[in-house]
Amino acid sequence: MNIKEKLAELGYELPAPPKAVAAYVPWQISGNTLTLSGQIPMKDGQLTATGQIPSRCSLEDAQAAAAQCAVNGLAAIAGALDNDWNRLVKIVRLGVFVSSDANFSEQHLVANGASELLAKALGDKGIHARSAVGVSALPLDAAVEVEFTVEIK
Repeated sequence: MNIKEKLAELGYELPAPPKAVAAYVPWQISGNTLTLSGQIPMKDGQLTATGQIPSRCSLEDAQAAAAQCAVNGLAAIAGALDNDWNRLVKIVRLGVFVSSDANFSEQHLVANGASELLAKALGDKGIHARSAVGVSALPLDAAVEVEFTVEIK
């Protein structure tokens, strides 16, 4: 599976695996489970979307930010698995946190940005269970954050 080529077809570049920026590790492996720390929509060292949806960030921009979170998650998976994509069994679950205005109730539509990207990039291995939750704020004022649970060999 060549993830870099598939992402390039989709208009994305696989970045270097993330580094922790606080008191945590970017991923943890326990048995056949790889758990990723939350991924925010960073690209080239900058957030691609900030603030609450929809007052400070549009739904469309938030969906694109969720897709960038998924790309960053794939980079973390690559780092955890030493780029051995044969070890990936499937994405099991995403937890999607959406910085939301009080009356915003379309978190699921934001989360679709990540879910659809993973399905396109990984096929059946990218189809997953998911929760999408509205929150009042996220680290660094990110518009969205995505955490992953992954089954590996």
